[in-house]
Amino acid sequence: MIRPARRAWAGRARAGRAWLAAGAALVLLGGCERGAPEPEPDSTEIPEELAAQDGPATSYDSGIGTPMEERVATLGLLNKRNNLTQDVELKPGESRRVGNVIIRLSACERTLPWEDPPETGAFVQVLVQDRPDADSDAVWRRIFSGWLFKNSPSLNVVEHPVYDVWVKDCAMSFPGEEEAGAASSSNSE
Repeated sequence: MIRPARRAWAGRARAGRAWLAAGAALVLLGGCERGAPEPEPDSTEIPEELAAQDGPATSYDSGIGTPMEERVATLGLLNKRNNLTQDVELKPGESRRVGNVIIRLSACERTLPWEDPPETGAFVQVLVQDRPDADSDAVWRRIFSGWLFKNSPSLNVVEHPVYDVWVKDCAMSFPGEEEAGAASSSNSE
């Protein structure tokens, strides 16, 4: 026999779980109307206050290989919400806005052709526009600043629930690289 007090408690527990589930659904949905702003398809303008922070490319240049200002890095950008990936090509000192993300490139490097293991890296800053809480306006905040490496992606990771950025390539060359490539292809004939 179930006592009346236990029956009443069981009913309150069910009602409490229902309210908890409804509250969790609202949190997951971002309060329905107050979620993070969705990126506008043509919104590629970098806000003036952030554009002023762009500095020149890194002044370090070893004198070997392509000068820093002539290098081109190819970075991958993934939006985990819609599973869209796109390549972003930047020269050191450039920034590019893609929706709610700004990617800045300060430098890109690759190891000399005769060094083992080969490695490609880029010094990248990633800024994301989002809301700290449901009642405030969207603000830009830096979520990553550091070196990313192509062959060691877990060494430094862009930790964000929606966006991921990684290095795909750094287009540069070293003296003698062209002749070495031509000599090896003529020897194979």
